[in-house]
Amino acid sequence: MQRVNHLGDRMEEQKITVSQFIESVNSLLDCGLQDVLIEGEVASFKVNQGKWVFFDLKDEESSVGCFLPVFQLRAPIEDGMKIVVRGLPKLTKWGKFSLTVKQIMPVGEGSIKKSYELLKKKLTAEGLFDPLKKRPIPADLTKIGVISSTQAAGYADFCKIINARWGGLNIQTAHTQVQGMDAADQIIRALRYFNEKAEVQIIAIIRGGGSADDLSVFNDEKLVREIAASRIPVITGIGHEVDESLSDLAADIRGSTPSNVAEMLTPDRKAEIVKVRQTVQRLGGKIIQEIDLNSEKARSMVVDIKRQVVSKIDGVIETIRIKKQMIESMNPEQVLRQGYAIIAGDISEGNVVKITTFDKEVEAEICKVKEKK
Repeated sequence: MQRVNHLGDRMEEQKITVSQFIESVNSLLDCGLQDVLIEGEVASFKVNQGKWVFFDLKDEESSVGCFLPVFQLRAPIEDGMKIVVRGLPKLTKWGKFSLTVKQIMPVGEGSIKKSYELLKKKLTAEGLFDPLKKRPIPADLTKIGVISSTQAAGYADFCKIINARWGGLNIQTAHTQVQGMDAADQIIRALRYFNEKAEVQIIAIIRGGGSADDLSVFNDEKLVREIAASRIPVITGIGHEVDESLSDLAADIRGSTPSNVAEMLTPDRKAEIVKVRQTVQRLGGKIIQEIDLNSEKARSMVVDIKRQVVSKIDGVIETIRIKKQMIESMNPEQVLRQGYAIIAGDISEGNVVKITTFDKEVEAEICKVKEKK
């Protein structure tokens, strides 16, 4: 009987090069993980050739190497600091697994304070916070640009106080996040928008109180430099009175809170009315003293003028009241309370948009788009 050896019938396995293997692994990582947020402690931090930043991100048990261009390092870090990074896992051509970092944010009060001090020292030496560069609040202020989250309590306080104190103001609001890793870039885009349009006299950046982690976005180096470079004066009201950010130091005027910013930007309507009326009364008295008091005709004329002035003041007050009601009716929060929603994003089929209602934030995919007839 003839024996047949089937070992030679085995099909040859497909071989790939080392470069193809690394490319395949990176494709799998891109599809499976995309950007990841990782929190850990900095170790072995170094900068090579003034261009590239390398460090390890570790916890009690593990460590991963990290890499980024030096221009993307927008908050100073050093060994021992706790940070959150956003990055993309990669297998390098040398076969070493690492994380290509896109963003870094210090976390924890100690690390945030250390990063703050390092950047403050650097920017102070550059003259970025020079008091001689500060500009005052413009006179005859009528147009204000506001950068804030329209859903935040600080923004609601700002609107309430500014409307109660004065009317007839043109207020344009740019809605942005005011905490988290995306907030700094959103605020920067809003600053650039107001500067390019040049339709406001001052820009107010406001955000209510929060933890050190919540407020750390306002120590972002790129954001701080953007505030200092603004052609339009900037006023900040960030956190509580005891909170101080590098954005506050870069701004032309610093308010302690959003409510305080509203007070700084507007005169007190009631106080101004009292002041005007007192002035009218005083001038009227002086005029009467200068005129022959025996002339009833002259006295009557002065009293009539005085009455007309007071009547005009009352008319202005009523106009302000009406305009205040109009402004309040256009408050985004009031519109959302009525059941409307804000849609942000590219409204095209297949895209994901963000829908904001009074009490919810929803992400939805656009299934169909039709032109309105």
